[in-house]
Amino acid sequence: MAYQGLAQEYLGMPAVTRAYTTACVLTTAAVQLEFITPFQLYFNPDLIFRKFQIWRLITNFLFFGPLGFSFFFNMIFLYRYCRMLEEGSFRGRTADFVFMFLFGGFLMTLFGLFASLFFLGQAFTIMLVYVWSRRNPYIRMNFFGLLNFQAPFLPWVLMGFSLLLGNSIIIDLLGIAVGHIYYFLEDVFPNQPGGKKLLLTPGFLKMVFDTPEEDPNYNPLPEDRPENRPRDQDQNQQQHPQ
Repeated sequence: MAYQGLAQEYLGMPAVTRAYTTACVLTTAAVQLEFITPFQLYFNPDLIFRKFQIWRLITNFLFFGPLGFSFFFNMIFLYRYCRMLEEGSFRGRTADFVFMFLFGGFLMTLFGLFASLFFLGQAFTIMLVYVWSRRNPYIRMNFFGLLNFQAPFLPWVLMGFSLLLGNSIIIDLLGIAVGHIYYFLEDVFPNQPGGKKLLLTPGFLKMVFDTPEEDPNYNPLPEDRPENRPRDQDQNQQQHPQ
């Protein structure tokens, strides 16, 4: 029963959240089982551009360190806020959600070219948390039963928690900065006087990820309605499918 419930929960996840979370878990499992090593995954501009190890542009977003508290903490936040974004403000807009992934990953990669950052998955999670928090400003949050605050303070609380654990906050600041850039360009600037939407999702992403919606005002011709279709015509179509 527990397995069936877990399987239903997994299959019930929206597509992008399921794909990204699965890739992160499988990457960590592969490292734990020693099929691969972190040295094959980390962000290294020299190996990417001179040795053409292009996969590092992606794999550095998939590895969150060995199994432990930090890994599970990141996975919980990644799953929770990625899913809430996809099922919330990006509901029915999968292409726009994928474009946010690409835009955020691109900016973080640019920053990674000038800083010694090897894995950017945690920054990506903070970016998702930041965008969700700014789009849900009135939700009250509780952090481990210790702090009560409004949602927009959540990324800063996570950064403070990371600092208490002795981690560098550069990666958290990067996630917050990229999240703010996306939020400003997508939600703030277009609504200002003289502003306009600058982040336009490419058409090919919409073709791949967004299924065309049926026009609710579409009214088929009488001869095309199933109730008016001759029965022998239906039988012929069933016997001779095109």
